[in-house]
Amino acid sequence: MSELRIYPDNAPDRAEVITDPVEITRRLDQVGVRFERWEANQPLAADASQDEIIAAYRADIDRLMAENGFQSVDVISVGPDHPDREALRQKFLEEHTHTEFEVRFFVDGQGLFMLHIGDQVYGVLCEKGDLLSVPDGTPHWFDMGERPNVKAIRLFTDTSGWVAHYTGNPIAKVFPKLETVQ
Repeated sequence: MSELRIYPDNAPDRAEVITDPVEITRRLDQVGVRFERWEANQPLAADASQDEIIAAYRADIDRLMAENGFQSVDVISVGPDHPDREALRQKFLEEHTHTEFEVRFFVDGQGLFMLHIGDQVYGVLCEKGDLLSVPDGTPHWFDMGERPNVKAIRLFTDTSGWVAHYTGNPIAKVFPKLETVQ
């Protein structure tokens, strides 16, 4: 189940927990973050190709591309047997920003986005069917877990893709990881 936890940025052990998708959308919208639920327009096999996945969500993808000027779309998949899973996890666990939106739609699996906005941290547990769009310049980190299961559509403004700019803030080290919020 999708979940939003809102923490004071100095109290990783205290959180307001929200599970209603409408309320998650409303609360994230208040801080400029887009959260949506999508459904495929056709059934997808577990081994569906990138083209099949994109075709199944084409209407929503095209809508976001038109609204935001995104130039490219792809699908990333990281499973528990991925040879670089630990290195990929560590790369995303540090607080960073981007000069463009970070848009992820979860085709399958789950992941935990932590957004550091003002004096709060918004922990968004995304699961199959969830779209999260993190505005450019928003400090955040992402945890795919020790045994990742993530298949996600990514949209980019810059066709060269996303580049992380690390903040150097150690805040991500004290907040819960994916395994502890499930």
